Amino acid sequence: MTTDDPIYLDFNATTPIDPEVVEAMLPFLHTHFGNPSSGHIFGHRAREAVERARAQVAALIGATPEEIVFTGSGTEANNMALRGAACAHDRGGRMACSAIEHPAVAKPCQFLGMRGWAIDTIPVDEAGLIDMQAADVAIRRGTVMVSVMHSNNEVGTIQPIRDLADLAHSRGALTHTDAAQSVGKVAIDVNNLGVDALTIVGHKLYAPKGVGALYIRKGAAIAPTSFGGGQEGGMRPGTENVALVVALGAACEVASRHLAEDEHRLRMLRDRLWSQLQADVPGIRLNGHSERRLPNTLNVSFPGVRGSAVLTAAPNIAASTGSACHEGEEAPSSVLAAMGCDRDQALGAVRLSVGRATTVETTDIAAADLMKAWQHVLVRSTNGVK
Repeated sequence: MTTDDPIYLDFNATTPIDPEVVEAMLPFLHTHFGNPSSGHIFGHRAREAVERARAQVAALIGATPEEIVFTGSGTEANNMALRGAACAHDRGGRMACSAIEHPAVAKPCQFLGMRGWAIDTIPVDEAGLIDMQAADVAIRRGTVMVSVMHSNNEVGTIQPIRDLADLAHSRGALTHTDAAQSVGKVAIDVNNLGVDALTIVGHKLYAPKGVGALYIRKGAAIAPTSFGGGQEGGMRPGTENVALVVALGAACEVASRHLAEDEHRLRMLRDRLWSQLQADVPGIRLNGHSERRLPNTLNVSFPGVRGSAVLTAAPNIAASTGSACHEGEEAPSSVLAAMGCDRDQALGAVRLSVGRATTVETTDIAAADLMKAWQHVLVRSTNGVK
């Protein structure tokens, strides 16, 4: 980011690469070029780097290194978990997921549904929290896996994963959680969560795009879905991208050192932004749980306008809406719709996510700019100007 860039409030979409991470990966882009599977010194150096990174990732989430499989993305990790569980149960069966899953979970479930699997969708309440009574009905004998994201990418609501895991295990089902948004922002311990599989995404925690990891609990019935060499314990054949793997390991180590400090700081900035918007924008609404949410995530609905129009009128702010545009027509966020938001509230939503580069000064400027943009759009719409 440069000094001329807009204020970046889209850290849930992606993060810049941490300087320590860049420094760690650079030697593996030129000097240490060996194949980790090679038997000579060049291969040994690469293999040692991969295994060091595996230990760094495992340490951040309370796993053992042998339970970490490197992938090319969070999407690949989610597919590996869901389709791998299906492959381990050739007889078919049921799977359950929440109504607000990322497409990287929802689409694999749809794929399995078209191939004879029964897919049960667990609803959420108005704060985006899983309905545990509905989960008790959806998760039954014959359910092979339950996949519920640890925290939602749009509203930040954090789910009761331990309760879900206990329920799933009591019915003989595995539990997977997509923790793409959570790892590096809040403390994650796979043993405390009780999950059998957990997804990590590099570019959500200051590593490059194109690398992720899947935690698979030792002994969990998740089979390979692709075949080739024996890399990654046979779960993900193909030569590892050593530089990106090293980067993910370094990012996890940085996160582990600063987790408590970063969480406190992010929550302070998020709450400061919310307080100022509440004071300056009458009728603004918070989307998501007021307490059980990521420390950096603020999803709000501006009254009387569309969120996309507010962001267009605030070019100094780089943020996201939850709506999607198809042939010129905006569609409300499926997450907000599942939470019971009406169309106007959903279309008025803006997701603001702070990160390490966010400061008190930029937070205050962003709040003022968003308020002015809302007023500008509201006046224009009141006067019939499109």
